Amino acid sequence: GTPRIANRLLRRVRDFAQVEGDGHIDLALARLALSRLEIDEEGLDAMDRKILEAIAVKFSGGPVGLDTLAHAIGESSDTIEDTYEPYLIQQGFLQRTPRGRIVTPRGRKHLGLPDTSQGSLL
Repeated sequence: GTPRIANRLLRRVRDFAQVEGDGHIDLALARLALSRLEIDEEGLDAMDRKILEAIAVKFSGGPVGLDTLAHAIGESSDTIEDTYEPYLIQQGFLQRTPRGRIVTPRGRKHLGLPDTSQGSLL
C-alpha cells in the first residue's frame, strides 16, 4: 500500500537527483521531480486521478463495482484495490460502499468538479 508507494517515489526522486543534479535532494529538486512524475499537491498520481475521474464522470460519481471500474480504466481489479484504493480512501477522495465505489465531495473538488452530494435545490 502506501509505504510501498512512498518508497518507490523516494527511489524515483533519488534517481532524478542523480541525473538532474548532484545527487542531493532539496525541496526545489523534490518538487520538480514530483511535478515531472505527475504527482500533484495531494500526492495523487495520474492513475489515482484516472480512477477518480472515471467514477466521477463515466459513472456519475458512483457507485460503481470494482470489476466495472477496472475494465473502464484498463487496470486490474487487484491493482486498484491493493495499490490505489487505500490511499484514496485514507485521504477522503474515495469511499467504498456495499454498492460500490463513490467519489466523495473532496474528490470532486480536487478534480475541479462541482459537488453534487446535496442534489439540486430547484
